[in-house]
Amino acid sequence: MPDVEVNADMTEVRTVRAAGSRRAGKADVVTALRSRWDRGEYLSALARAVPWVPIAVPLRPPSAAEIAADYGGVQDWVAGWQRPGRWLRVEFARVGGRHFGVNELPRRAWIDTPEALWALLGVRAQVERYLEIVAEVERELPDASEWVARHPIAVLAHEAVWSQLVGVVRWLRDDAPAGASIRQIDVPGVDTKFVERHRGLLTDLLDLCLPADRIDDSAPRHDFTRRYRFVVKPSYVRLRRLDGGGLYPGLEPPELGLRVGDLARLPVACRTVFVVENEVSYLALPPTPDAVAVYGAGYAVSLLAPIGWLAERDLVYWGDVDTHGFVMLDRLRGAFGAVRSLLMDRETFFAHEAHWGHEPVPVNAHLDRLTAHEAGLYTDLIEGSYGPALRLEQERIRFGAVRAAVAPWSAG
Repeated sequence: MPDVEVNADMTEVRTVRAAGSRRAGKADVVTALRSRWDRGEYLSALARAVPWVPIAVPLRPPSAAEIAADYGGVQDWVAGWQRPGRWLRVEFARVGGRHFGVNELPRRAWIDTPEALWALLGVRAQVERYLEIVAEVERELPDASEWVARHPIAVLAHEAVWSQLVGVVRWLRDDAPAGASIRQIDVPGVDTKFVERHRGLLTDLLDLCLPADRIDDSAPRHDFTRRYRFVVKPSYVRLRRLDGGGLYPGLEPPELGLRVGDLARLPVACRTVFVVENEVSYLALPPTPDAVAVYGAGYAVSLLAPIGWLAERDLVYWGDVDTHGFVMLDRLRGAFGAVRSLLMDRETFFAHEAHWGHEPVPVNAHLDRLTAHEAGLYTDLIEGSYGPALRLEQERIRFGAVRAAVAPWSAG
């Protein structure tokens, strides 16, 4: 809030300091008022029904010495304040001097009414719209009233869609069925893209207005779907049998995409499971008896954690020879324990030096589930022992090397 002073007649005034030159002009006054407006102070007071207090802006009249040094400039400055306009009242003070006698100089510019302030700042329309929003929130979302009073500038930045925002909050509070999806929000002018664009502001409002049992506090604010208990988009895992047979008895397709939950309930009869990061490599794995390939799709390997039966298979991971590849290997071992790595060793790395590339954003995480040989190569990649940010992408490994690496599973 602006500084409050007590006048000589014991009435309160708000004082706003004008920046700029020593002798403030009307533009300096407006600039000082504008800075308070931009911080939302005037509108916050309005929303909270704080009684109006006149605003005084000191004009910093010159001293007698300054008058003597620049008499013409002072006269021009005084003349500029003789007609301050309809919305400012100027308080004059007497300043005396031996050379120029007593002079009436502008001391303060006063803004006596809210209407004067809105006119000076040119914000009358914004004020009216803000008051409409305050009334709507008090009527429809009273739990958010204080938030609206604290954040008036954010509210005005969204004034064109405010009714839709209120509608979304009301729908979730009063009408949303259990297990609803974001697509089911039934408010005029609102679709999934609207929710995505305004997710941050909606999160602020929903946290205030929804009952506690409608909010999952364990979900972070950025996870809008889980936090407000919308149905979560299912995750799918793609897998294929490497000997060309059907994945399940009576099903001919050797390749399927299944929901994670379904796959967790439907174990695939096989001895070995290869988790492969790259799609092309996943599709090109050589025929291997009693084996299944799973498309890991980078950090999507984390989706495999609920598929408990994978821990009962000979689980093999093949990723890029780079820092991210070793992070994913470490994560997979965190979920399933014994996981072998494939073609992620020094021999493979140095045999393909002509195919080395550079990792755009390497990571440097502590990984405690790597073997000694894997950890040594991971450390060398982090430290740039053979060059900065080197990587060997799995699709750059010669296919003869792939066949040779997979051959033991065909033999045994």
